[in-house]
Amino acid sequence: MVDLIHSNYHLLPVIHRFGFRLGFGNKTVETLCDEYKIDTDFFLTIVNTFQSKDFFPEEKLLTFSPLLIIDYLKRTHQYYKVYSIPHIEKLMNQLQISAAEQNREMKMIEEFYREYKTKLLKHISDEEDKVFPYIVKLVETPTQIENKNLQLSFEEEHENVDLEIDDLKNLIIKYISPRYNELICNELLIEIFRFEKDILNHARIEDTILIPQVKQLQLSI
Repeated sequence: MVDLIHSNYHLLPVIHRFGFRLGFGNKTVETLCDEYKIDTDFFLTIVNTFQSKDFFPEEKLLTFSPLLIIDYLKRTHQYYKVYSIPHIEKLMNQLQISAAEQNREMKMIEEFYREYKTKLLKHISDEEDKVFPYIVKLVETPTQIENKNLQLSFEEEHENVDLEIDDLKNLIIKYISPRYNELICNELLIEIFRFEKDILNHARIEDTILIPQVKQLQLSI
């Protein structure tokens, strides 16, 4: 596991989502997965999707239980709500303080971010309150589901979220007023770039793996 972190420190948030805590000595990935009761194959597959944007083994991922994927997606949502979004917001506030008062450009950027945050949190809430419980029932107690053919297509919503995070980056890069703290601004942009990469991978797992699994389950009952 130490070698894995050294190979790409950006994997730390992903590793923590599985519940791993630092201080594991020289234990192997397999040993730690056994101790934490985590599917080693699933862990390594998810990690490798973050290692390379060209690595996305659809056939392999489709073999994992939807419940396993949902658990990972919910942990990712928690990371977004507890860390990513508050951290971006904190940097945004610091950037505003560093900019000139009544800065029209900064207000435009902040307003766009607030709207984006509202849409993203609603999307997460809809998945956790409606979509995920439906899928769990579909797996565990399919006979108790009234609408077995419920349509679960979130590709358009994901596309909107993806486009808007890209728009947020461009608003800052292209239109921020020259009077600002460049160190804070750089840190904010780096965090947004990281978040964008993470959320793109998250959406790819949902759209390409989880939704097809659900459609297959619907056909089987």
